[in-house]
Amino acid sequence: MERYRTSPVYRYLLFLSLTAAFGLQGWRTLFNNYAADTVGLNGFQVGLIQSVREIPGFLTFLVALVAFYVRETRLGALSLVLLGAGVGAAGFFPSFTGLIVTTFVMSLGFHYFETINQALCIQCFSRAQTPHVMGRLKALVGLANIGAGAVVLGVSLVLPFSVSFVLIGAAVAAAGVRAWFREPAEHGGVPQLRRLLFRRRYLLYYVLSFLAGARRQIFVCFAVFLLVKRHGFQVEWVAGLFIVNNVLTYLVLPRISRGIARFGERAMLTLEYSSLTLIFLGYALLDNPWAAAVLYLLDHVFFGFTIGINTYLQKVADPAEVTPSVSTGFAVNHISAVIVPAFGGALWMLNWRIPFLMGAALAVCSLAAVQWIRVGRADDGPQASSSRSRSAKG
Repeated sequence: MERYRTSPVYRYLLFLSLTAAFGLQGWRTLFNNYAADTVGLNGFQVGLIQSVREIPGFLTFLVALVAFYVRETRLGALSLVLLGAGVGAAGFFPSFTGLIVTTFVMSLGFHYFETINQALCIQCFSRAQTPHVMGRLKALVGLANIGAGAVVLGVSLVLPFSVSFVLIGAAVAAAGVRAWFREPAEHGGVPQLRRLLFRRRYLLYYVLSFLAGARRQIFVCFAVFLLVKRHGFQVEWVAGLFIVNNVLTYLVLPRISRGIARFGERAMLTLEYSSLTLIFLGYALLDNPWAAAVLYLLDHVFFGFTIGINTYLQKVADPAEVTPSVSTGFAVNHISAVIVPAFGGALWMLNWRIPFLMGAALAVCSLAAVQWIRVGRADDGPQASSSRSRSAKG
């Protein structure tokens, strides 16, 4: 099974993944201090920029059209160039408008890379290999995030924030240029449809993607806010939890991947959403800081199970429809990025427990949805075998 590590496509995706993680982690580490101390933005302006950051998630449905002109491997490299350009340009435009525009460019590059990364994993590896490939990449990215955060923090201590942005962005963009000229000549995947796609037979995949996006937003928007606002966690405590999270990601994700390959998507996703129901109820009912911290760590660990949603698509999708299907799923996933923060924030004002009860309800909906999964466990045959190919008609 480990032979995938010698694949040129795997090495290429690993290089792209680590570079993208460095760029995004650098931006995250610097952004809030830069926005507050250098640019002088208020909370409303920062919140608006964060909303703009999610808009490119909707635009991922256009990836299939862009891939008509640029093949997927090169589009991954081009996405890194965009990511680096957005991060670097932030240092040249220290204003509210400047940060809106540069954040949009940075986020467009990152979201397009994530879409291409998932599509290539599904296209280029067998059913048995894909969960291991996705898990390994995410695990190494989690470990790299710790190092990237430390490097960026160290640079920011000796250089102005604006210069730090420029250096990080230039490094990421240069890596993207290098990848453009060093891409694998052939990635072995089936040629993809180059058009927008919404298939009724992929409806379960779209539903699971939407619900996963909603669950993610509750975690991102309200879990840390609970620790800080309700339980008084200091920034160094939150930073410590972040480090533990990434170490857990590195240690646990390979085991989750093996579980998906061995037991199948329905079993593992059932475990995930059953556990998440209890975790969200715990957030709402256990008004204790240490319990909240443990729940936060467990919550993050279960992010790894979403690999099963992508491997489910691999088993049901026509091999020629992987890229447009992933693009649509990624866009659907981000619909909740606009709905959940605003709606959940309004509910928080009524009672801080309500967003987490809403999260428990979403987990129950996801638990019910995954029972409709009707695919077997991974096999060792090639993903793109002709026996799996279907008509492109919907």
